[in-house]
Amino acid sequence: MTAVQRDLGTVAVVAVTFSPGSSLDSFLDSLAGATTRPVDVVLADNGSTDGSPERAATRQGVRLLATGGNLGYGRAANAGVAATDAEWVVVANPDVVWTAGSLDQLLAAVQRWPRAGALGPLIRTADGAVYPSARAQPSLGRGVGHALLARWWPHNPWSAAYRQERASLAERTAGWLSGACLLLRREAFESVGGFDPSYFMYFEDVDLGARLATAGWLNVYVPTAEVIHAGSHATSRHAAAMISEHHRSAWRFLSRRYRGWRWLPVRVMLRVGLKARELVALRSGRTDSPVVPQVPTDQLQRGESA
Repeated sequence: MTAVQRDLGTVAVVAVTFSPGSSLDSFLDSLAGATTRPVDVVLADNGSTDGSPERAATRQGVRLLATGGNLGYGRAANAGVAATDAEWVVVANPDVVWTAGSLDQLLAAVQRWPRAGALGPLIRTADGAVYPSARAQPSLGRGVGHALLARWWPHNPWSAAYRQERASLAERTAGWLSGACLLLRREAFESVGGFDPSYFMYFEDVDLGARLATAGWLNVYVPTAEVIHAGSHATSRHAAAMISEHHRSAWRFLSRRYRGWRWLPVRVMLRVGLKARELVALRSGRTDSPVVPQVPTDQLQRGESA
């Protein structure tokens, strides 16, 4: 056992479940090959009715934590983290598939980034495209440009700057990391109060990344670790509700960034724009803009530590 393994000890993995079906089995099967370290798995269940979390909890090292209802992603994740005492905790969707050694790659990066509060892997979609999961914080210019243009002009400069999709696949810091798969330092996570429970779904990861950075922690993208995100099983069953929730969360995040009378015209503009975007998304059935592939993986490289 290496020094890194001895220092980190058991790693907790919290999966937020809501009738995840067979994807949960794939998640757990692949996790076994993602690390050589002991893993404590907690299924923070938001009221599943398909029996899959109960079946998964019969596996060794897997615990079921019933949250008492559909509390949303962030609140359930907070409950799962609180049910563990590991220094390092993964929060992930149950429809993630780990590649061999991917969690060990995330943990190895901890040594290179002593101020890392959150670390995220390279995420591929089911068709193999690299999803831009390490993004800049949505400033007013980037956010508005992305929201208005990304669906019709995927390569517009505002979306590219926000999604960092033209950046090389090097280890680096980011404004925020996708909550689909995050390795969190407990000290950092607890220092900012965890995920904001006012976000039911979407933007809880954007908000967490912003608060970690404000508190002096780093959000670190580690593309040598790789996972596949098949797409939300639960979201596909409730597409319209999730589209509306996505835009409510976007409004909540942006309106909090631009408080006060001075920013009232901006908030009005954002409110109208987001509502229009929501209506368009409801007609098309898509919660996000198209995925634009990043730099080919043969250009993958490990960056220098901070």
